[in-house]
Amino acid sequence: MKPIRPDWPIAARVQAFTTTRSGGVSDGPWATLNLGINSGDEVTRVQQNRRRLSAGMPHDPAWLNQVHGTDIIHLDDWHEGVAADGAWTDRPGQVAVVLTADCLPVLMADEVGGVVAAIHAGWRGLATGILERSVDTLPVAGQALHAWIGPSICGDCYQVGDDVRNSMLADDPAAADAFRPDGDRWRADLKSIAAARMARRGVSVHDAGRCTFCESDTFYSYRRDRTTGRMASVIWLEH
Repeated sequence: MKPIRPDWPIAARVQAFTTTRSGGVSDGPWATLNLGINSGDEVTRVQQNRRRLSAGMPHDPAWLNQVHGTDIIHLDDWHEGVAADGAWTDRPGQVAVVLTADCLPVLMADEVGGVVAAIHAGWRGLATGILERSVDTLPVAGQALHAWIGPSICGDCYQVGDDVRNSMLADDPAAADAFRPDGDRWRADLKSIAAARMARRGVSVHDAGRCTFCESDTFYSYRRDRTTGRMASVIWLEH
């Protein structure tokens, strides 16, 4: 497993990374480190991949039932099957995780390593304010936070219709700059929308600069392949 790690000025006790598609046991369109249990892959293989991911971690990741909503939970309130698209903790050893295959995985931490969060932000979540809600939920000021946008689809590869653009602009007219005409559709830069929304809360934003759609050898992409695996973005505090 060769994960992608954030380049950000955060205390060393914060451990964070996004997996790639290498290092697992799945094959076919899910080759090889597929971590998505509902992706169509054999469940036993996904479970084995998840065990590989957990090796060396202080605890198994707290997997979420992601529903493209705006709920973010504290990991003290986690239970198997909980429906949420983000999780945070201020307790060492608890591992927050989100799954993606084009949507934005956003990892957050304060500089001193007192609090961390993992958020799944697709266009629906962005439009309905999951990132703002996440920043407001954490027990530190936005100005104390750093956010890392992990590997996700880039603005050149993400084509959408008027429905997505209209939803995004309804409460955020400034997001119009993130849409480029493409015939009767649009190319949408979700990363720039996410960065702007977090910056307005005072958050310092960092971008992995990696596109899941472009880099087929490295990342899964639902938009590119439809039948595909999922990467995990994880974050925790060491003791």
